[in-house]
Amino acid sequence: MTARLPEAYQWLLAPVQNSPQSEIEWQAFRLSGQDGLAVRASKELRKRDLLLTVTAGTVLRMELDKVPLWRGEHVPIKQLVDDFGRYLYLPRLADSQVLLDGIADGLSLLTWEHDTFAYADSHDDAAGRYRGLRAGTRMTVDRSVGLLVKSDAARRQMTTEASKEAPAGVGPAQAVSANGAAGVSPGGAAAIAPAPLVAATSRPNRFHGSVALDPTRVGRDAGRIADEVISHLGGLVNSRVTVMLEIHAEVADGVPEKVVRTVTENCRTLKFQDQGFEDF
Repeated sequence: MTARLPEAYQWLLAPVQNSPQSEIEWQAFRLSGQDGLAVRASKELRKRDLLLTVTAGTVLRMELDKVPLWRGEHVPIKQLVDDFGRYLYLPRLADSQVLLDGIADGLSLLTWEHDTFAYADSHDDAAGRYRGLRAGTRMTVDRSVGLLVKSDAARRQMTTEASKEAPAGVGPAQAVSANGAAGVSPGGAAAIAPAPLVAATSRPNRFHGSVALDPTRVGRDAGRIADEVISHLGGLVNSRVTVMLEIHAEVADGVPEKVVRTVTENCRTLKFQDQGFEDF
């Protein structure tokens, strides 16, 4: 009986809807292989892009604009999770974590203003501004909190608030004589001399830092650095943050050939700028 089941169930029916206005269609695909039914079905769906296990932030931005999924200038992340789980015309994701990873990818891009979106903790309706607004930084996304914000709306707030924080210019002041009275000109009129301009306190405009990570806790340590350092720098107006990861490894007994091939190929796939093995 167990051997006959794969032969008995060979067809997969998948509902497809190309747009919110179109009718739902059922497409049939014949399954092949000797794997379990669920495994064969998921493989077929992934092959036909009907089941996604990963998505990019730029692709998510296209879906947000196309439907659109925005609720005004923003959309709650919790609402997006519900939308992708409910509507057939949206890409079918394996689970909500795929969506959250795509959001995190979009928020980490330095080109967020053109390609993706920004993030905010909440919206202050009374003040008409977003709380905790940030973009272009790596961060952990929770499905139950936070908003995705349209990039143009985020840029407007960032620009407005940056201009308010700029130091105001120092205007002229009345010069006071040694006896406490204003100086008098030969013609008898009070002479008001401009006070010397006070130079604004200069602010640093460059940061650099390096830190050693625990190789068994790289994800944890890198996440903390992203949240506690990079997010503050990347959220500044006109900032450009570059993060480089350096790896140094010494193996006293030598690196096996299989590991050399695997690491070299993975580095090439991950677009390492510089990598290689050598003797010491």
